[in-house]
Amino acid sequence: MTAAVEQIVVESDVVEADAAAGGRSLSGEKARRIVEAMRRSVAKRGAAASTFEHVAREAGVSRGLLHYYFATKEQLLVEAVRRDCELRMENLEGQLAGAQTADDFIALMAQNLQETVSADPDFVTLVFELFTLSRRNEEIAVEYARLMRRTRALLAGMLASAQDEGVLRLHAEPETVAEILFSLGDGFALRMLAEPERDFGATVRAGILCVRALLAD
Repeated sequence: MTAAVEQIVVESDVVEADAAAGGRSLSGEKARRIVEAMRRSVAKRGAAASTFEHVAREAGVSRGLLHYYFATKEQLLVEAVRRDCELRMENLEGQLAGAQTADDFIALMAQNLQETVSADPDFVTLVFELFTLSRRNEEIAVEYARLMRRTRALLAGMLASAQDEGVLRLHAEPETVAEILFSLGDGFALRMLAEPERDFGATVRAGILCVRALLAD
């Protein structure tokens, strides 16, 4: 992992640790139910219509307990996206650890994208909802930008490690390549959700060619 990437990860960890120290513990089973209920509600109703009343009812908790963990709906939405992103980055890292060649690495990333869109479109919707809200809410804008930096740094670390192991040959800095990969993935996900009946096989294959130019000889 490059020094710049390491610094970003460390700074992000410090900020998140400070935030956790000042708030309530979110490790309990009820807190997890609340986050999951928010996730489902946003996918079903949208962020604007996902009230604390809806979320509390679907989580099977009182509104008082929900407010105990989260002061605002915005905080709850950010937490739902953050948890999902962390889990997905952990899973992606585990999958990529088995890559022996650049083609293996790229195929696993493409597979991860397609499986996310087909098996869990709610997650994609949640991320786009958070982005939309970030354009109108300063608190969410700050948290959304922090989340983008965090996930970019994590993927950059995976890319740098793969290059050190001889699996990849990057044609730009790891963080730059990570940004491009996320941009491609976000664009694909949005279009796949908009036209679920369309066969995107050829489009994905063309995208793989573009990615290969950045990751391999």
